[in-house]
Amino acid sequence: MELIPAKTIVTKNKDTSWFGSDYNMNLYRGCSHGCIYCDSRSSCYRVEDFENVKAKENALLIVRDDLRRKVKKGVVGTGAMSDPYNPHETKMELTMHSLELIGAFGFGVSMLTKSTGILRDILLYQVIAEQSPVNCMLTITTCDDALSKKLEPGVPPSSERFKAVKELNDAGLYTGVVMTPVLPFLEDTKENILGMIELARESKARFIYPMFGVTLRDRQRDYFYSSLDRIFPGENLRQQYEKRYGDRYFCSSPKARSLYGLFEKECVKAGILYKMPDIIHSYKKNYQYEQLTLF
Repeated sequence: MELIPAKTIVTKNKDTSWFGSDYNMNLYRGCSHGCIYCDSRSSCYRVEDFENVKAKENALLIVRDDLRRKVKKGVVGTGAMSDPYNPHETKMELTMHSLELIGAFGFGVSMLTKSTGILRDILLYQVIAEQSPVNCMLTITTCDDALSKKLEPGVPPSSERFKAVKELNDAGLYTGVVMTPVLPFLEDTKENILGMIELARESKARFIYPMFGVTLRDRQRDYFYSSLDRIFPGENLRQQYEKRYGDRYFCSSPKARSLYGLFEKECVKAGILYKMPDIIHSYKKNYQYEQLTLF
């Protein structure tokens, strides 16, 4: 495991609209999951050799000092740039010990992962939830295990992730599904949306947050297209993307409007939240942060 220097790890978010996270934390750099659509490969993030995961040097000391300096408590979000439960976490345990620090300093946590490794830390999430908001999220984009293994080769199949959602909910933790992206021409079908909602209902998911499309830019677009050619030979998926989207950053599904209408109707019927403000309010509603008064 290569270590890279870092001066700070827990940073304040200018925008808290993404699941209500007040702070952001990335303990690792890069990701080995191999998801063909991952936006973090884009050159703007300056992560070279993306599949080779690196850890922040002295990460736990930095996290401790960062949290200790914060005047205002809040929710620490993690998982947007690199998965906190990558295969190296089983030995490094940076995520586990950071959760201990988050709990000790009275912060909440919003955890996004594709790994069932999150189940290891159920007790830690329960301890944090006694005093602060906890939001556990698993990214799942298709109800088809065979397709998920093609699109996300380094993570457990969708069915295993749905089992993890249920286990977390059964443990009393606020848990939901992040259904982003829904890939045009691959996942944007009525059958997939209905299947996802049914599996989410069975797993007691509190919410499903969707994005009916995918973001593509520079080297991530190149990687995505070459992956389509390799995984789906002869299906002309690259040509469909190039013809419809060109160099567009956000590639919305041609069926986005009709699928969202179906999605909304079925989520309401199943009692599953799907709008970001409602999700944020729901997992934070029983908690209140107060800024420390300095005398």
